[in-house]
Formats: sequence, C-alpha cells, structure tokens
Amino acid sequence: MTELSTNSIRILDIKYGTSVDGIGLRTSLYAAGCENHCPGCHNPQSWDENGGEAIEVEELFRLIVDADMNVTFSGGDPMFHPEGFIRLAQMIKERTSKTIWCYTGYRFENLLQHPLRRKLVELCDVIVDGRYIETERDLSLHFRGSRNQRIIDVQKSLDGDITLLME
Repeated sequence: MTELSTNSIRILDIKYGTSVDGIGLRTSLYAAGCENHCPGCHNPQSWDENGGEAIEVEELFRLIVDADMNVTFSGGDPMFHPEGFIRLAQMIKERTSKTIWCYTGYRFENLLQHPLRRKLVELCDVIVDGRYIETERDLSLHFRGSRNQRIIDVQKSLDGDITLLME
C-alpha cells in the first residue's frame, strides 16, 4: 500500500443522485485501490490504487456541497487509503448536516483495531462491511451484493455490540 496525502484522493468516478449506494439520493465517490480482489467483483478496475484521478479534498468537498445530497464513499475501498477520506469526512461533518455511508471489504471489528481506519469509521453514519462473496450473491438485498455483508449503524455500534441498520 503506497502512502497517500491527506490533500487528495484517487477517484475513479463520482455519481450524482444515485439511490443504490444508500438511503435516499446520494453523491457517491468511487475510490481507486482495493486489496480484497473479490471474485465476481462488479468493479475490478477499482483494484488499481493508481487508477482514476487524484482530486483535491477541497474540490471534492465543493462538489459534494454543490450537489446537495448525502454522501457515499465506495470504491475500490475507501479504507484501503483512509487518509484523504478522513479529512473529507471531517469537513462534511463540521460544515454540513449530510450523512456518510461507507462501503468496505474489511469487517467492522477489524477496522476498529486500525487507528486510521477507526478514525474514518467514527466519522461515518453507516458502514456496509464485508467482502463480496459470489456464492452468497442475492439480488433481493438492499444496498449490498452478498448475504454476508452488513449494513451497520456506526454510532450505535462503536461500543462493541453491532447494531444493524437493516437486515
């Protein structure tokens, strides 16, 4: 894993007004870089941490504010390089009332053991955790691809007892 600056994030795509990456209309940021390489991943081009384009955190924040929707961090995996996402999430939380969802292949419990990843977790409202497992794919699920993935209410789960936002 290469060290990235807190001033920029490598972004593959930005989707405005999406309703598939969390409750309501959202601005979704798709980050470059993922070490999980899940078989059947719908976005394998996101595995390359050098993919996409480096965009300044301040610019991403302006785009989010201008879009006037809640926010989703996806990828790749935002937890693969949490530094820039931490700064962006801090700006969102300090200057707006927007909610933040974050998709990650890491398990919630493991994220809490890593200081930088934990910091990003604490700034999120919802974490959708767990690797995509092709044999557990279920098209009837909301906001996730396989049955093992959980939609976690972060603030209610930081004490150690996982609280799911929805089954």
